[in-house]
Amino acid sequence: MASVEVFDPAMCCSTGVCGPSVDPALARFAADLEWLAGQGVTVARATLSQEPEKFIACAPVHEAVNTQGEEALPAVLVDGHLRSTGRYPGRAELAGWAGLTPSQPVPAAAGIRQLPQAESCCGGTGCC
Repeated sequence: MASVEVFDPAMCCSTGVCGPSVDPALARFAADLEWLAGQGVTVARATLSQEPEKFIACAPVHEAVNTQGEEALPAVLVDGHLRSTGRYPGRAELAGWAGLTPSQPVPAAAGIRQLPQAESCCGGTGCC
């Protein structure tokens, strides 16, 4: 089965789906990655602010960031090959790259999980 690696720009938490105002694109992408994982695809994610060493160790991502700067992020690799830079691809693209047929797209608001303030990865204030 395929493996998908996502190299996110600097965010306050590993998915960016936290705090009081969640970006719908990040929520959709998180739901799409969860769907992929449910189909048996190995999914890994690294955030520049939390795991910079992974960005240096991955040659295609390191080269993309050196060439394009942070605009190269997010970067998506499938089976070690750079498939996308600078944007979050949709479920249909991810599924195609992984050799799957996408199911019905998830609405933008689906998959949003608001954490209670005490659990928020951004701290008690909810801001990063």
